[in-house]
Amino acid sequence: MKMKFAVPVNKGVLDGHFGHCSHFALFDVEDNKIIAEETVAAPPHEPGLLPPFIANLGVTDVIAGGMGNSAINIFNKHKVNVFVGAPVMEAKQLVIGFLDKSLSFTANYCDH
Repeated sequence: MKMKFAVPVNKGVLDGHFGHCSHFALFDVEDNKIIAEETVAAPPHEPGLLPPFIANLGVTDVIAGGMGNSAINIFNKHKVNVFVGAPVMEAKQLVIGFLDKSLSFTANYCDH
């Protein structure tokens, strides 16, 4: 199965607040293995802008720390799966942990 993950990052590490990240780490996955990765700059923060931006990159899944409900709802409209409550760690390790089912999520720590 093909998947494409996006992780909001600053300096390669998960940014705890989705909307304030400087970049997105993108990972193409096929047969449960990362086959390509790249980093793209995030556009300037504007409510409602990031979910369609990410969806237009072909992303199927987002791993985040905290994310507001509005962004989650917009992602849902774009058929992008959202996983919140991820620990702050290196983006690639988050995706590997997700794929091998060792990644633990906590509650969404965004309150708007």
